[in-house]
Amino acid sequence: MFDLRSADLHDAFTRQLTLSKVVAGEHVVVLAEPTSRGDYVSAAFAAARGLGAHVIVATVPGGSPAPVPSTHTGAGPGLVSVLADEAAQSLLRSADLVVDLTREGFIHAPLQESILASGTRIVFVCDAPDVLIRNMPAERDKDDVLAAANMVRDAAVMTVTSPHGTRLTVDLANCHPGFQTGFADDPGRWDHWPSKMCLFWPQTADGVIVLAPGDILLPFKEFVRSRTVLHVRDGCLTDIEGGADADLLSMYMTDSEDKWARYTSHMGWGLMRTADWFATEMYGKDEIMGMDARAYAGNFLWSTGPHPFLGRDSYAHLDIAQRAHTIALDDVVVVRDGRLVDHPVPATTSQ
Repeated sequence: MFDLRSADLHDAFTRQLTLSKVVAGEHVVVLAEPTSRGDYVSAAFAAARGLGAHVIVATVPGGSPAPVPSTHTGAGPGLVSVLADEAAQSLLRSADLVVDLTREGFIHAPLQESILASGTRIVFVCDAPDVLIRNMPAERDKDDVLAAANMVRDAAVMTVTSPHGTRLTVDLANCHPGFQTGFADDPGRWDHWPSKMCLFWPQTADGVIVLAPGDILLPFKEFVRSRTVLHVRDGCLTDIEGGADADLLSMYMTDSEDKWARYTSHMGWGLMRTADWFATEMYGKDEIMGMDARAYAGNFLWSTGPHPFLGRDSYAHLDIAQRAHTIALDDVVVVRDGRLVDHPVPATTSQ
């Protein structure tokens, strides 16, 4: 029997590559490893061909340099076979667009920056098919994330609070505001399908972050079960209090033997209104990376480990997605009680 799964995905990949501005005559490389989804490889290949691009499928040996299981973690350490192969790197640098279908991607591998510096665009794809289709981006999404990133750029301080006890102050000086919008349309641009979020890399943060039941721990892809209190000083998690979840986080950070494991990485909030908070519960851990949780509209997303702007090269990467938080940039509230504020206004006058 023929495997027709890629046929169902052809339209979605064509829409994605169109948003990523693939045009006739461009060169597209579909990067895969042996465990990549074959239907994604076929759909990406056919979509690129249909748009008139030159397309190459490059399947390289699997194998991550990270000392953790490769289960779509979001750590993005790359593949050893590419990190050690200048010919493979040259192929990627020569492409106009790379469709990255590897299990972990290269987002936190320094090599990716050198590939992007050549003008190559990269779009990373790894979540389940219906997650991709349900969260298909639109061109107008870029306006939303650019507006959010510009608000961060213009602010001095972010404050994050919650009814559970979060009280966090984040210095936004030199925080390098950025965004993900779900497609890679500009030269030298990396993005992730699906995604829609504002994120930035603060140098320091202070206060208390309280995890409440129902928040999501990634890459474990587990819901928080009990109240957990994390004390943050100068961007470092100095103490973690609570029950089983606190023990899990402490054990992960200790066992990683990574000096940056307890330091904060990027922070921000999601803007993807099509995301489903319960998607984490509905799929097997090897089916998704968890972009529904990461980009969920109105969440507070923060992470630990790697920080490219402070020279912290780390495999100990956690993303923690939280609900019911209020996020303010200086005196402007952008998220109130876990819901996006459509028209942010100063906190003193908002309703």
